[in-house]
Amino acid sequence: MEFVERNEAYLETLIKKANTLTEALPYIRKLNKKRIVIKYGGNAMLNDEIKKSVIQDITLLKFIGLNPIVVHGGGPDISNALKIHNIHSEFINGLRVTDKEAVGVAQMVLVGKTNKEIVSLLNHEGGKAIGLCGIDGNLLKCKKLYTNVDGKKTDIGYVGEVTEVNTKIIEMLNDDEYIPVIAPIGVDNEGNSYNINADSVAEAVAEALHAEKLMYLTDVEGVKNTDGELIYKIHLGEIDGMIEDGTITGGMIPKIKGCKKAIQNGVEKVHIIDGRLVHSILLEIFTDTGIGTMITK
Repeated sequence: MEFVERNEAYLETLIKKANTLTEALPYIRKLNKKRIVIKYGGNAMLNDEIKKSVIQDITLLKFIGLNPIVVHGGGPDISNALKIHNIHSEFINGLRVTDKEAVGVAQMVLVGKTNKEIVSLLNHEGGKAIGLCGIDGNLLKCKKLYTNVDGKKTDIGYVGEVTEVNTKIIEMLNDDEYIPVIAPIGVDNEGNSYNINADSVAEAVAEALHAEKLMYLTDVEGVKNTDGELIYKIHLGEIDGMIEDGTITGGMIPKIKGCKKAIQNGVEKVHIIDGRLVHSILLEIFTDTGIGTMITK
């Protein structure tokens, strides 16, 4: 026989857990069978404790009836592999210049290493994850992306932008018991492989699926006002004014513009959350206030 001391403190802890579950109930009901695209990257991929909590969160979403789709980055892994292969790497406007040799390394790392590690971790937690990249079934069709340097159109190599998403593959897996995990490698009409910014891939996938939510796990708490206070909710019509008055600045501007585009193209809500926080996905989705910034219509 086993005995547990059920003192007042112990019972209070149990009641708090029960209250947390009941608080989540309306969100679970509302989001049942809905698609949630999660962009996984940054420090959330580097810290083992955070990595485990992200994987547990995603697995739990699937078990309780939501349909998560994971799009991951892998910049640090690519940089390390390029160093090992003595391939010079530089960035222009935040995009990695990627020649033929470098895109081969990026594909090897993102598809063969990073993607499979995430799949393995999800499966270890009891999920049924399947790793994909844009080449599989022409999942991510793309074209060469040029960038602007001093007003000039600049070729940065095999860096692409998504032109088409084959949603049938994702829907077929997602509507069954599987969690699709997508590496940001795309393919053009000639069969060439391209490295694509993972944020852009997540946005394109969410738009094509008309996802209920697009969630960016970042290395910041969210969008803050000029006093440094976190803004929990931003409406679509407020974005341009917030950029003009300096509330949204720097690297947050392109991310917010991407959020705006996603909502304009069919995504219901976009969340920018702190991926450094344990169980950040669950805290954002299943609590009344959330822990990051939510952008809505």
